[in-house]
Amino acid sequence: MSQLFSPIALGPVSLPNRIVIAPMCQYSADEGRATAWHAQHLGSLAQSSAGLLILEATAVEPRGRISWADLGLWDQATEDALKAVVDGIRAWSPMPLGIQLAHAGRKASTHKPWEHGGSAIAPGQEHGWQTVSSSNRPFNAGDPPPQALDQAGIEAVIAAFADSARRAHRLGFEVIELHGAHGYLLHQFLSPLSNDRSDGYGGVLENRLRLPLQVFDAVRAAIPDSVAVGMRISASDWVDGGWDVAQSIALAQALEARGCSYLHVSSGGLDPRQQIKLEAGYQVPFASQIKARLTTMPVIAVGLITEPDHAERIVAEGKADAVAIARGILYDPRWPWHAAAELGATVRVSPQYLRCQPYGAKGLFG
Repeated sequence: MSQLFSPIALGPVSLPNRIVIAPMCQYSADEGRATAWHAQHLGSLAQSSAGLLILEATAVEPRGRISWADLGLWDQATEDALKAVVDGIRAWSPMPLGIQLAHAGRKASTHKPWEHGGSAIAPGQEHGWQTVSSSNRPFNAGDPPPQALDQAGIEAVIAAFADSARRAHRLGFEVIELHGAHGYLLHQFLSPLSNDRSDGYGGVLENRLRLPLQVFDAVRAAIPDSVAVGMRISASDWVDGGWDVAQSIALAQALEARGCSYLHVSSGGLDPRQQIKLEAGYQVPFASQIKARLTTMPVIAVGLITEPDHAERIVAEGKADAVAIARGILYDPRWPWHAAAELGATVRVSPQYLRCQPYGAKGLFG
């Protein structure tokens, strides 16, 4: 029996299989509001038979967007626009839905990635604004420097995450993922390469963990226990002297002690000096090392996992509890169907699609 297609629980939420659609930014929102692009894009992915669909990084305040075209969930207008998309998905798909709540910090205020290379936009320029971070170090030399958050600013960020979580719960999301990876704000507080504070949020590891843990605590307290709350992290900065696996284990253990529902393990994105050795499943060893130091909290692996047999081995060998697919499912929106056919498993599909079951794959559609 395929382990990839066995059920799993992320805290209070049960998934029918261990395939997670990872958050992928679409840069297609209107002042933070979801659009028709989100309806058709997410509606398609919700017909894939994956175990969980997590929406793209969704900013908890306007200045927390990566680009001016990013999705947001910070007021009634953004909530109403996303509700229309979620309601449309729910009408036709029972797939569990998650949303990744995020703040880009110093990596905010950029062009779309296919326009001007996604470069930074200075405050005062069209679509630009003042960014914030743990310190006043910019991501790239020559970028506009961020403002270091003071205590009031930190408290406002924590409150923004909690408020967006409440909105997500009202919209019916079963899973909330906190974005602590890829060089965005929570990661900026974690890494000594971006955090040179001398107060209770900087210096020793305990202090650098403080903001991500406070955000987790605030979000967990803001919503019912029936909603799963997890976190995505970068396990390594891929730069000497930066955030690494040992520190990631400390964060993971602190999150597990707080009742975190899962950990989604990625890497990189904090420092342009990173040296990443790309190969299939290149981040799986990070997930495996962290999982070995935890008791029960599930760990999701991600990163160039494109072949079903590879995904199956990762789960079957206990390297991770689930596998997240991103660009691979953009290329093949029916990836879980094809994986099930290859691994001898069964998936549930909408009845409108039953007629497309291949003659050689009897029993594929349950």
